[in-house]
Amino acid sequence: MKLVFDVEESDFESEVVEHSRSVPVVLDIGADWCGPCLMLTPLLERLATQYAGQFVLAKVDADENMRIAGRHQAKGFPTVIAYSHGQAVDRFHGMKTEGFLRHFLNKLIAHQAAYPHPDRAQESGQMST
Repeated sequence: MKLVFDVEESDFESEVVEHSRSVPVVLDIGADWCGPCLMLTPLLERLATQYAGQFVLAKVDADENMRIAGRHQAKGFPTVIAYSHGQAVDRFHGMKTEGFLRHFLNKLIAHQAAYPHPDRAQESGQMST
């Protein structure tokens, strides 16, 4: 299983939405010209390796995939969105500390595990803090 991969509009449904039915997906929407993106993405990549498959990181270049950024109402970059069981369940904007990211990831992983059946996940709505 690839832990980190690029996503485009053409494979978004399969690589993010459908993939999140079996493993949490962290969607990182950024741009090459974005300073905070250039700091956050490598940190998320390192955490994806450290977490060893407990989640996967899907990276989106907002300049090349404006429809994905628009669909997620990304008002600034980076925008990071957590997907679990086929739906977006949490998000944040901007650069964050490693401690914040670990807490965010641990909540996502716990959410995925707490709702092993997709019908129950849809009832859950947003992740609790």
